[in-house]
Order: sequence, then structure tokens, then C-alpha cells
Amino acid sequence: MRLGLMAVPVTFFALFFGYPVATIVGRGLREDGRWQFGRAAEVLTSPDTLDVLWFTVWQAAASTALTLLVALPGAYALARFDFPGKRLLRAVVTVPFVLPTVVVGSAFLALVGRGGVLDEAWGLRLDTSVWAILLAHVFFNYAVVVRTVGGLWSQLDPRQEEAARVLGAGRFTAWRRITLPALVPAVAAAALMVFLFTFTSFGVIQVLGGARYATLEVEIYRQTAQFLDLPTAAVLSLLQLAAVAAMLAVHAWTVRRRESALRLVAAEHAARRPRGVGQWAFLWSQLLIVAVLLVLPLAVLVERSLSAPGGYGLAFYRALAEQADASSAFVVPPLEAVGNSLAYAAVATLIAVAVGTLAAAALTRRAGPLVRGFDALLMLPLGVSAVTVGFGFLITLDEPPLDLRSSWILVPLAQALVGVPFVVRTMLPVLRAVDERLREAAAVLGASPWRAWREVDLPLVSRAGLIAAGFAFAVSLGEFGATVFIARPDSPTLPVAVARLLGRAGEYNYGMAMALSTILMLVCAGVLLLLERVRVNRSGEF
Repeated sequence: MRLGLMAVPVTFFALFFGYPVATIVGRGLREDGRWQFGRAAEVLTSPDTLDVLWFTVWQAAASTALTLLVALPGAYALARFDFPGKRLLRAVVTVPFVLPTVVVGSAFLALVGRGGVLDEAWGLRLDTSVWAILLAHVFFNYAVVVRTVGGLWSQLDPRQEEAARVLGAGRFTAWRRITLPALVPAVAAAALMVFLFTFTSFGVIQVLGGARYATLEVEIYRQTAQFLDLPTAAVLSLLQLAAVAAMLAVHAWTVRRRESALRLVAAEHAARRPRGVGQWAFLWSQLLIVAVLLVLPLAVLVERSLSAPGGYGLAFYRALAEQADASSAFVVPPLEAVGNSLAYAAVATLIAVAVGTLAAAALTRRAGPLVRGFDALLMLPLGVSAVTVGFGFLITLDEPPLDLRSSWILVPLAQALVGVPFVVRTMLPVLRAVDERLREAAAVLGASPWRAWREVDLPLVSRAGLIAAGFAFAVSLGEFGATVFIARPDSPTLPVAVARLLGRAGEYNYGMAMALSTILMLVCAGVLLLLERVRVNRSGEF
């Protein structure tokens, strides 16, 4: 039964992830039928590679530490306090995470770049410094810490800490000895996820780093797209893959430890209204941080989209619908990217939900190394170079029976690879919570495994399925690294269109990039608000 459930996800990942990645790496490391291991050693020991690797690790570590410092108090506030607008706030803090990184970069460019708000007000520019990159990473990953740590924190029984205080322990001592040990696995898991996302950062570095800063992912893109140096790109891809595999192994260990070591209560039993001036002041301080760090960049994005040469208005939005001319970066009106993205994301969501649900069902019962390896396989697309995947699509899926290079389905397939991990992580806790005795009773009464799943599991997990579909849709909308290679010129997606516009000079190109970014932000925010309305289980990572 388990192997049957795993068959479709394994086949999907083998065809559309393993095969393209292995092929592109193989082509880069082979010449005249021979493996060029000397080339690999040359690239790995190159001073340029060591510089890129050092910056990749350094900025990921700094971004992770800064994100934890800023987001952990916010996780506590959302976990332990009940206040008006909490559901809206949860959606707001999650919007940056589902935005494409190129839009995150453009939001901070409008805030701290040349002609940005800070530049106009105080002559302060940060786009040429590493601080813009670090702040953008905190903006992007704040929700990872809040969702991962806050989701667990909201289910820790506060009566244990209260009992310690009754026995004479101080507030800090009770927290350090009771709550902190329970939170350590969740904090470690969140830190590893943030480190993973910042280690493989692409769009933020592309927009804010310029030619001065490059992560491994950016360098892979440069070597592939600009210099056509496949051997160097292949070695860098393997280096990044090895680092990501090690991080995912550690992440899987922390998740298993968290699941086996904790007793949880319903989230509604742990949250309460703030009491006293101190708690209200703390809550308002966290709301202020959210307003400055998360809402302000998005507000500036909207303001720049409305700030046309003749004054505030919709000129940039109207320009999106104008037919492209010979000097344009597009062969179709940029506004068509909205419809393309929605259509691609819808198909990608269907694929991701189908594959991800089967994978989650296979993982429901804990097992040995085979299933743990399968779980790690599902997470790999979040960390492996999307550039490598996209370029691999172009050079592998061009012959029968998988001649898809000119097909529209190529983009949804790439987007689904990123959506599947979110479906699995959303569905898995709910599927594991289904009482096994219900399935056994259905089997005793003569139900087949398929009928038992349809009549027992499906009604219980349908709401989680809607949430998983919403996350997959939002993440698919924002996929950029692979799509930038495979999106056809006459069918660009929103992130690709934004990147093209930002790459061209001119006030109208910049304004249209801000307008498209605003449209994408509003669509993602709407999806997340709908998810909060149907969300009932606050556990899990997303």
C-alpha cells in the first residue's frame, strides 16, 4: 500500500527533478565522454568560488540570526495573546514569504535604493550595502519563524510554567526550564529553514546585490545564462546540493525529535487577552515592528506604483495594457502576465495537490530509512538550484516521449515542484491525526483501501487540502528561478515580467514593475486571507 502511494510522487520527481538536474550536471562534468574531475577540483579551489561560498554562508548565517532576533518575540505575541485583528495579522506576516523574491527585492529597492523613500527623505541608500540584503531576508523569512515556532508555542500548555512559578520559580527561570527546552527543536527547525532559504537566495541578491554580491545560486545563474560555462555551473550546483542535503538531514532530525518529545494542547486554550500595561506595551511593540519591517516596504511598493510623472494616478497600470513596441522587453502587453500567472498557478496547484497528497499519505505512518529518504526527496526542490532545474528542463525535455520544450505545461511542472513540499508539510500533520481505528473499522466492514480513504480520511482532511492548495497556488505564482528560463517570450509570468522591467532603464519600466509587483502582492494577500478563514488547525509548520 505504501509503495503504491509513493509510486506517483517518486515518478514525478524522477522525471521532472532528478532527470533534468542529473543531466545538466552530467553535461557540465563530461567532455568527449570523459568525466572532468580535474575541472571540478579547479573550480572548488578557485579564489572566486571560495569568495562566493564565504559570502553565501556568511550572509545566510547573519540573516538567520537577525531573523530569529526579530521574529521570536512576534511568535510569542501571536501564540500567547488573543486580540482583535489577529487573523488579519497572521495573513499579513505571511504575505512576504509567498511573494517572489524578485518582488521582495523590488520592494526594498523602492524603500532603500536610488530615488527610494530613504534616499529622498534623508539621502540614505542601502542598496549598495549588505544591510539591504539582510533586511530583505528578515522581511521574507519572518513568517517562517512565526509559523514554525509560534505554531508550536501556541500549543504548549501554559499551566506547566504557571505551576513552576507557584512552586517558587521566577518568571524567567520558569520559562528557561519549562518552555525553552520544549521550544528548542522548533527554533532549530525554523533556523535551519531560514538558513536554507537564504543560502539559496537568488532574486533578492539579483536586485539588491548588483555585481558586488553573489550567492552560489546567483553565480550558477551567471555561469549558465551569461557565460555559458556549464562545467563551472555544474560544480557549483553539486556544491550547493551537498550543502542543502546536509541541512535537510539536520532539519528532518529536529522535526522527528519535536514530534516525539512534546505533549500539546489546543491552541485556543493557551491564548488569552494581554494583561496589564507591560503585556499591552509588548504587544504594541511587536505590531510596530511588523508595521515598519513588513508593511512599510509593501506600502512603498504601492506608493511607487501610483507615483507617475504627472502626479499620483494609474498611469503605470494603464501602461501595462498597452501593446508592446520594438523597444519593449515584451512581445505582448505586460498585463497579459497576470492572466498567464493565474492560469499556470492553477494547473501547478492541481499537480502539486495530487502529488503532494499521495506523498503525505505514504508518509503518514512513520517507518525506516526508506520513508525518511522519501521525505527528504520531497524537500529538495526548496533548496536545489532552481536555475539548474530550469535550464535542465530546456536540455532534457526536448525529445519524444517528453518533448515539452515548446509546451505551456513546462511552466506549471516547474512550479509544482516547489508547491509539493508545502502540500506535504500542510497535509501530513492532519493525516497523522486521523484515528487509525476508523480506517480499521471501515476495513472490517468490507471497505476497500480506496473507499476507506474516500469516506474516512477525505472528509476529515478536506479543509487541510484547501489550505494546502492555497499555499501551493501562492507559491506557484511567485516561482522565479526556474521559470525565468522556460517561460516563453509571448507568455511571461508575473515574476519574470517584473524582472524584465527592472532590468531596463526608464521611469515607466520601473513604475510598471512596481505596478505588477503590487498586483501580485494583492493576489497573494487575498489567497492568504481566504486561508485564514478556513484554517482550523494551527499546528504544523505552515
